[in-house]
Amino acid sequence: MARPGATLRISPVGLRGIVGHGLTATHVLDFAAAFATFMERPGRVVIGRDPRVSSVMMREGVTGALLAAGHEVIDLGIVPTPVIQHAIRQLEAAGGVSIGASHNSAEWNALKFFTRGGSYLSSSQSEELLDIYHLRKFRFAGHDGTGRRKEEAGAIEAYLDALAAEFPLEKLRRFRVLVDCTNGTSGLILRRMTERFGLQLILINEALEGRAFVHEPSTTKKMAELQLAPLVRTVGADAGFLFDIDSDRVTFATEQGEAASEELVQVVIADEMLERGCGRMVLTNLSSTALLEEVAARHGGQVVRLPVGRQAVTDALAGYSMEQVAVAGEGTGAVMMPQFPYVYDGIAAMLRMLERMERRGRTLSELIADYPAYSILKGKIPVRTRFVPELFDELEQRWPEARANRRDGLRLDWEDRWVHVRVSQTEPVIRVICEQRGGTPRRLFDAVMDLVRSYSE
Repeated sequence: MARPGATLRISPVGLRGIVGHGLTATHVLDFAAAFATFMERPGRVVIGRDPRVSSVMMREGVTGALLAAGHEVIDLGIVPTPVIQHAIRQLEAAGGVSIGASHNSAEWNALKFFTRGGSYLSSSQSEELLDIYHLRKFRFAGHDGTGRRKEEAGAIEAYLDALAAEFPLEKLRRFRVLVDCTNGTSGLILRRMTERFGLQLILINEALEGRAFVHEPSTTKKMAELQLAPLVRTVGADAGFLFDIDSDRVTFATEQGEAASEELVQVVIADEMLERGCGRMVLTNLSSTALLEEVAARHGGQVVRLPVGRQAVTDALAGYSMEQVAVAGEGTGAVMMPQFPYVYDGIAAMLRMLERMERRGRTLSELIADYPAYSILKGKIPVRTRFVPELFDELEQRWPEARANRRDGLRLDWEDRWVHVRVSQTEPVIRVICEQRGGTPRRLFDAVMDLVRSYSE
């Protein structure tokens, strides 16, 4: 049997694990009870789920805990995470819960929590939630104070209204777009968009699936190369996009059938937003491409580097107005725009990229060709956390000439390359990200991976 630590992650990000081998109904009930207690006064709580078969079990546990604490539960059914966040704002709810494990395979599931306004929990809020969970200081209502549950069927249409108000959808009808839905929630939105707005979206792997996805639901260049890019030219598409299961991440391929790095999603959108004068700041994490600095410099903008994780972005956004921020995101294809604050939204990201193509009158491959070449390599290795401090010390000693940054794991910087080594918040692994301007940083990446591997089990 797999080690529990390898199949369950309890962290400030929330609850995530392999159902039945790490994550159990007890974890779901207790975490939901902690969130119900965290919100203090009873109010509306919006919940939604992805199509995984285990999401039904988790929905029942979340609903029961929230009702027991006196909250009114608004169940959206199977919807993307961005729709849940939009609904929280629209319904003026006290918070929300997304049930789904995004880029993880079907045996995994997770709970993600949102506060009033649809934003992710800040670091301090996450720590408070964890304290309540670990101390089990839950607050429940009496028999006459339990909450009510109701279903809400209009959340998708309200979300589409918001997209239509922001994007020139009538102008985007001219693009023929191939979309790999990966059996996830994006198909629900995109099918309705074709019906309502007449967009030319060719959907593959659209059917919802809960037991086994047609392929790994990760938004990486490798996955786009395998599953998306070969079909783009075949169907004569102007672009191709690939989504994860809950539609908050996306990656793409050009009309020439070339898969692009998922890092370029934030780059293209940052370029567009900065050019239009929508803020001057780009918020991103330490693991994202250095190309962002070059793009920001073209427009007199500034890149603010943060620790990896949604809490870090949420914390940073609290210090700026939405008018200051052009875009916030990470190199996984998760991007947040000020028009939809505090929401990582892959569908909105796709529309923004199509809008840039339309506004500039250029193909996607032509837009990408404008950027200098950066090569990024990514890897992950299981490592016991007690070895991590020793590993970081050895990495610094191995490359003493590099600038060391321990704000989040360890990042080493040279003039033309960098490497970031950190403990994942969503998987029991050490992540290694290495990038170089121009050529591929294979020698550095392999050397770091070998050193990390020497600490693995």
